[in-house]
Amino acid sequence: MADKTKLPSRHVSVGPEKAPHRSFYYAMGMDETDIAKPFVGVVSTWNEAAPCNIALMRQAQSVKKGVKEAEGTPREFCTITVTDGIAMGHQGMKSSLISREIIADSTELTVRGHCYDALVGLAGCDKSLPGLMMAMCRLNIPSVFMYGGSILPGRYKGNDVTVVDVFEAVGKYAAGGTTEKDLNDLEKVACPSAGACGGQFTANTMACVAEVIGLALPFSSGAPAPYEDRDKYAYESGKQIMNLIEKNIRPRDIVTRKALENAATIVAATGGSTNAGLHLPAIAHECGIEFTLNDVAEIFKKTPYIADLKPGGQYVAKDVYEAGGVPIIIKTLFDGGYIHGDCMTVTGKTIAENLASVEFNKDQKVIRPITNPLSPTGGVVGLKGNLAPDGAIVKVAGMKNTKFEGIAKCFDCEEDAYKCVINENYSEGDVIVIRYEGPRGGPGMREMLSTTAAISGQGMGDKVALITDGRFSGGTRGLCIGHVGPEAAVGGPIALIKDGDKINIDGENGTISVNLTDEELTKRKQSWSPRKTDYNSGTLWKYSQTVGSAQRGATTHPGAAEETHTYADI
Repeated sequence: MADKTKLPSRHVSVGPEKAPHRSFYYAMGMDETDIAKPFVGVVSTWNEAAPCNIALMRQAQSVKKGVKEAEGTPREFCTITVTDGIAMGHQGMKSSLISREIIADSTELTVRGHCYDALVGLAGCDKSLPGLMMAMCRLNIPSVFMYGGSILPGRYKGNDVTVVDVFEAVGKYAAGGTTEKDLNDLEKVACPSAGACGGQFTANTMACVAEVIGLALPFSSGAPAPYEDRDKYAYESGKQIMNLIEKNIRPRDIVTRKALENAATIVAATGGSTNAGLHLPAIAHECGIEFTLNDVAEIFKKTPYIADLKPGGQYVAKDVYEAGGVPIIIKTLFDGGYIHGDCMTVTGKTIAENLASVEFNKDQKVIRPITNPLSPTGGVVGLKGNLAPDGAIVKVAGMKNTKFEGIAKCFDCEEDAYKCVINENYSEGDVIVIRYEGPRGGPGMREMLSTTAAISGQGMGDKVALITDGRFSGGTRGLCIGHVGPEAAVGGPIALIKDGDKINIDGENGTISVNLTDEELTKRKQSWSPRKTDYNSGTLWKYSQTVGSAQRGATTHPGAAEETHTYADI
């Protein structure tokens, strides 16, 4: 029998006064032995909204088997997801980033309400990965994270394709570059299985983060969702959680500042999603660590770009798996001196110890040796200047030219910009400005993949730039600058730009500026007034009242720095 005297589940399972609570467990087929064991929450973001999530319930059953065999009692529950690929390009995308907070909050409430002792979380889509990792750090009970796996690549006309190819084909079709039949044929084959989008978009970026930050078992992110290998890692995750309970290893023992620096390193090295610049500060916030977009950008500056992954490169997540998995990337960076090896992980060992038997695979082309990177600096860059005093972020992976000077063409919502693009009412040399789409101003900080993909599909990706206080899909390519802060809704400089202003972007030196004097910006600010959104009730309104800046992760509560205790110690 486990000693529950210091475990949260004692509040619902130990002593005569808990007889009513135990009666509910008997109703679900549990016996005295089950009730006496530690209670392990097994949370997945399973649903039938999109292929990202449909394999998660299967994997959760393997987690439960592992928990049971290691003498724990698993209690399964689900939480929500909003899938970006379906929410994209319309008002539904305002729900996406907010879903990250709902995932974290609902997981916290379920664990608190039922006094679970530990947590294994399975996630498949963009916001569900950071959402569950945030909840783990917030609760600070022993936790293991597991990615549900990527989708298999589609095949079209002899090439691997992803859903981003479909988004770009819409722009190509609008410009007369493809037929409706070709577009229809592509959409039917681009997503051939369960799993999250296959390129180094947000889901796979955060899956890499989960391993290097130490919350996921080594190699567990690699296998595509349909592969049975995923069930093996799910089972092992279930077993490992019981070891963490015994050793009292908690998420905040794992997610340290060094671990966060490791996470930013792998994002840069893989040309990962700019959304990581939003999620890493949010995860840090749950641990009481100050780690902003500016800190992330400093890591990006000194990290080589070594993984040739879509959308800027050639390969997809399945290719990383076949090349040796995420630990090959970590090992390459570690050997080059870019990874802190002394960080604790859920194995109970350090990163360096986990890498002891990992060797670089020379018979693959996906991951470059550290001595032969795709570029000497990261595939993601931070920017600052009078247009973004608090910072901005851009993915430069695969780009030949990261400098641009052009003329502002301003829009106060994505729909107006998309209409302009799809009707080709813009010109080479334009800087398309989309504002009032930040965390507060949206509300919800929408992604702009429909617009950016249409530009790329029209062959204009290297002829124009786009800046926004919103954000981008990990699948976006081209000179697209997001997270511009302060956002327009709070009177940031992006709100003050006018059509015809000259904008300078320099990805090499990390600057973004508008050719206006401080005096002119001050004058414009004096005549600026805040704008109301159409969301004056409901969840989106509540979010807009509490959300902070993108530079600090767009979080909605004070974080661990203000705690007087953690749930784990109740």
